[in-house]
Amino acid sequence: MSEILERLFGSRERARLLRFFLQNPEQLYEFSEVVRKNMINAAKSRRELNNLVAIKFIIRRTKQGKHSYQLNQNFNFYPELKNLIAKSNVYPQCKSLGNISKLGNIKLAAISGVFINYPKSKADMIIVGDAISKAKLKNLMDTLEAEIGKEINFVLMTMDEFKYRLNMLDKFILEFLEGPHEEIINKIQGLRQLIANRKR
Repeated sequence: MSEILERLFGSRERARLLRFFLQNPEQLYEFSEVVRKNMINAAKSRRELNNLVAIKFIIRRTKQGKHSYQLNQNFNFYPELKNLIAKSNVYPQCKSLGNISKLGNIKLAAISGVFINYPKSKADMIIVGDAISKAKLKNLMDTLEAEIGKEINFVLMTMDEFKYRLNMLDKFILEFLEGPHEEIINKIQGLRQLIANRKR
């Protein structure tokens, strides 16, 4: 779907900027932060931002000679664009999710929240595994956040920690796995039965 949006909106930069500001309507961002968070070309982004300012989609604020940018929530097509972005469900189209298996010995990777447009979830992702590369994890999260235009709230735990929390009937774990979610990786045999048994 991100590729469809890129074609629809004319460029990768424009598609990411639209998604980014629509996903973070209250926030004010400096230009360097916009470029860094979205992993986009600075020169192209400046042109696109100027175009978005010109049509009043973005408000440009200047303080001490520095420009900051914020979504104009009074923009005529704001509700329609917001709805379009929400419907462009990042999963399963979000290609970078396929790289989770490269982080280490992953036993479970499940997504909810921003990935499936379920705002009630207390986390966007749970990753359970051992020998996980922190550097690869950071790179993956940076890339995912650039793709979806929003900060990802994720929880990382070892297999031992996951088993312990499951045995303790951890409310967060149970609510996440019983609520709307998608499993990217699941190598824990009989996980659903395990959860059902713990609740008896």
